[in-house]
Amino acid sequence: MRRIDYGLGIVAGMLALAPQIAHARDLDVFANGQEISVAALSDNIVRIRVWPKGQEPRDESWAVARKIRDGRAEAQVDGASLSTDRMTVVVDPKTLAVRVLDPQGKVIVSDVDPIERKGTAFTIDKSLDLGEHIFGMGDKTGGVDRRGKSFTNWNTDAYGFDNATDPIYKSIPFYVSVGGKGGAYGLLLDNTYRSWFDFGHRNANRIEIGAVDGPVDYYVIAGPTMRDVVRGYTHLTGKAPMPPRWMLGYQQSRWSYMSEKEVRDLAARLRKDRVPTDVIWLDIDFQDRNRPFTINHETFPHFKQMIGDLDAMGIKTVAIADLHIAHAPDQGYAPFDQGMAQDRFVRNADGSLYIAPVWPGPSVFPEFTQASTRAWWGTLFKGLVDDGVAGIWNDMNEPAIFDTPTKTMPLTVRDRISGPDHATRVTDQREIHNVFGMENSRATYEGLLKLRPNERPFVMTRASYAGGQRYAATWTGDNSSTWEHLKLSVSQTLNLGLSGFSWAGADVGGFTGGPSPELLTRWFEYATFAPIFRDHSQKDAPRSEPWVDGPEQLAIRRRYVDARYRLMPYLYAVAAHTAATGDPFMRPIAYDYPGVLDSGCDMSMQFTVGGALLVAGNPKPESPRSYSACLPKGGWYDYWTGEKVTGKPFEDGSVSQLEIAPKLDTLPVFVRAGTILPRQPLVQSTSEVPEGPLELDVYPGPDCHGTLYDDDGHSLDFERGDYARQQITCTMNGDRLTSLTISAREGTYVPWWKEMRVVIYGSDGYTASISGKPVAMSNSKLGSSFTIPASAAATSIVFSPARGSQ
Repeated sequence: MRRIDYGLGIVAGMLALAPQIAHARDLDVFANGQEISVAALSDNIVRIRVWPKGQEPRDESWAVARKIRDGRAEAQVDGASLSTDRMTVVVDPKTLAVRVLDPQGKVIVSDVDPIERKGTAFTIDKSLDLGEHIFGMGDKTGGVDRRGKSFTNWNTDAYGFDNATDPIYKSIPFYVSVGGKGGAYGLLLDNTYRSWFDFGHRNANRIEIGAVDGPVDYYVIAGPTMRDVVRGYTHLTGKAPMPPRWMLGYQQSRWSYMSEKEVRDLAARLRKDRVPTDVIWLDIDFQDRNRPFTINHETFPHFKQMIGDLDAMGIKTVAIADLHIAHAPDQGYAPFDQGMAQDRFVRNADGSLYIAPVWPGPSVFPEFTQASTRAWWGTLFKGLVDDGVAGIWNDMNEPAIFDTPTKTMPLTVRDRISGPDHATRVTDQREIHNVFGMENSRATYEGLLKLRPNERPFVMTRASYAGGQRYAATWTGDNSSTWEHLKLSVSQTLNLGLSGFSWAGADVGGFTGGPSPELLTRWFEYATFAPIFRDHSQKDAPRSEPWVDGPEQLAIRRRYVDARYRLMPYLYAVAAHTAATGDPFMRPIAYDYPGVLDSGCDMSMQFTVGGALLVAGNPKPESPRSYSACLPKGGWYDYWTGEKVTGKPFEDGSVSQLEIAPKLDTLPVFVRAGTILPRQPLVQSTSEVPEGPLELDVYPGPDCHGTLYDDDGHSLDFERGDYARQQITCTMNGDRLTSLTISAREGTYVPWWKEMRVVIYGSDGYTASISGKPVAMSNSKLGSSFTIPASAAATSIVFSPARGSQ
């Protein structure tokens, strides 16, 4: 570590280096009674900490693991600057203001003023270029681009929120800046206290970041692309793990299905109406008096048998388990009795038990900041796991409290901290509130993993903090049945993906209010391409199951659910890529096509799934008027027809514009030219083995490639090599396909398909051969197709124009 004290004019020199960072140096500068420390964690990530001299804070984090914080990249320290191959950090020796530069010397981001402190609070002012766009911040409302807006991070039960509501359920103090002079960068403020971010709202040229207390501890991630930043952020905070395959299926929920009979009738209707389904959710009313970890045996008399019967139908069950435990002394309620005996619940500042009203009535709350309490909480799921419940839903974990204006615990409630990476100490809700929900979902995740060591846990959480994606999927909370909320479902899910939460969704149709037939149908269409597709509604709202508006609407909705299941091989391959890289499953167009960012197109309802499938939604989805959809340059095909599409090019050539007349039964979806898209025969759940060949849809174009990925869909065996992966590429001669190569299969898993049906779009005919032997080809106006045996060995197919074609 290099220490430079400019206040005294003394250079302390180089300190002894720990063995694990023997090739790295940190920069530590003193001035004006403060110290700044700059450490290069990788070649494009630096950690910056500032504290009053002599008061270095504890090196702790709920978001970034110690092994990541302790990692170091090769870095050069020269005076008051630190450089890696991809960035340079320069500290002003008089003010400690920071500038971050790219290798060409362009400013990525810089302090406008020195850090301002008022008591325990602080404010950091960063530059904001004219061309910058801001993304991230989790599920905040207000549109995809955060520029011109300001936000507060304080987890809040935001029932009835709208496009201007802030704060809401999550606190993810991380943003991505794109379009500045130095390219893209990201910034994570690792501070769990109430914090705020102002992106040019009060001052058009500044980003203002602050908190009421806690450390000045933040990370800057250099691009130059949005992808580089997001991958860097998930390197810091962890990647969303590979989900069970059934998570990608259609999911049916309501607050609540009130009885075993209703659940069984629901499952039977889903199968009778041929709506492919993988999950039914159980909200609080399956419990005895809304008490977590209980079952109402009067309304669910054969709970375990019901779960088994649903599983035999290919339908998993996800059950709710809120974090409030009924305050029920001397009533034989085991979670309360155990928790009291082991001193597991949070207390008031005077040491008395904190009791507050939630769904079970007077309730107490586990102290999830203690590792021992998290371990105890995990044991409470044994009964549900033994009954066959597949996943757990942690709701109300902001934590939400009834009958109080703040909707949560008093700030003075005491929290004891103990466990790895944290000093044993006592703090309060000022520091812990924003991580309470994340630690709740962490305890659930770790408990499920301990109870089923080789099964992928599925946890759904409402509240969380940066890094919470390591433990749980999420949704956008109690939304409304409005067109505005349909739009919000897109912008919130996109920004959650950029904030690490790749597995996210919104209540399809809206939780409260009741959707019109047209709104519910349109929402089904968009949710077909979302990471999580869950239809959910409030108990006093109109029903929103697929069939509620009659056969015509059901037919459209079912066609889109069918489309999702046909796409399952592609979606699952994208899921595997997401888990490995941190790239979001559902992405803004600019993630893969940065040239569109300043095209002037309204892309607020456009996004991609994995970069290759592009949904070109109407920016005014309630309007019947035609609208302009913009496709990045490079060529596109209509997903529904297979036809190549052309539009009017914009002046800068970054996009082409299509005029689209809205139709209720059609959501415009396009496929990038150069995509090889795997699909499968229709099934009614992901547990059903498809009958027939795997289909490889080839859309000729530049950079022609695709990926096949499969495993058993539920276990962790894939981590030990029991998976199947094959890369597929094709070569082109101008506009014509000349060869298709399927690589040798990686991994030990044998996938379900025995044959592959290759469909080549956009040509007037081919002949094909493998090792000089002709392949039977079917040619049509739309394209060509043939079927070959699936093989673990590499396969190469050579194409020639069919006789009579050009």
